[in-house]
Amino acid sequence: MSDNLTTPETQVTLSVQQLESLIRKVVREELVEFAAQELGIFHLDKESPLYEDMEDILERKKSGQLRFHTHEEIWNSYNTRPNPQFKG
Repeated sequence: MSDNLTTPETQVTLSVQQLESLIRKVVREELVEFAAQELGIFHLDKESPLYEDMEDILERKKSGQLRFHTHEEIWNSYNTRPNPQFKG
């Protein structure tokens, strides 16, 4: 018995508009996947504790319970603290 399996060919007829739409969809999906990889984006499972924490942070932000610090506030205070490793 032969191991060669052949699949029947299927012929599809598309209009130019349908083909263009299909190509755009495929390209869009590929670009989204590529961008997610390049930016390090990942999706959290809605049941994960980290997702729940992020939801909590978002709710506290919306209700005004969070205070965000500027870059200058963080780094200026860091740069003005004495460093015990260095004696000057």
